[in-house]
Amino acid sequence: MTKVKSLADLRALREKLSSSLEVREKGEHPEQLVQVRVAMGTCGIAAGAKEVMEHMMQKAHELKIDAVFTQEPCMGYCNLEPTIEICMPGKETVVFGKVDNHRADEILQRYVLQGEMVDGIIPAKQQ
Repeated sequence: MTKVKSLADLRALREKLSSSLEVREKGEHPEQLVQVRVAMGTCGIAAGAKEVMEHMMQKAHELKIDAVFTQEPCMGYCNLEPTIEICMPGKETVVFGKVDNHRADEILQRYVLQGEMVDGIIPAKQQ
């Protein structure tokens, strides 16, 4: 842990700790929140899943979407990576394939916020 040498350091530390506390508190009742699960198997990571997850987390924060993001093992759709699974309260889970930052924005804005269907859903019979 770094030493606090100024008021700015103290404020930065407080902000960091309160954001991690918020994540922990959200994690206690995930069924009440939007859950975004990102496949982080080797194939997903190689296809850019880590960058997409970081982008989605930032975008969700900007859009004020109350969501919990988790890393999951490979979902088995290696040819469709990065894959993102979205669970919304009261709805069936949906898996999206070939998600890049642009598609991530579309999924958050149109599917999560507006409830519209978005291209790229992996059909249930492939799941």
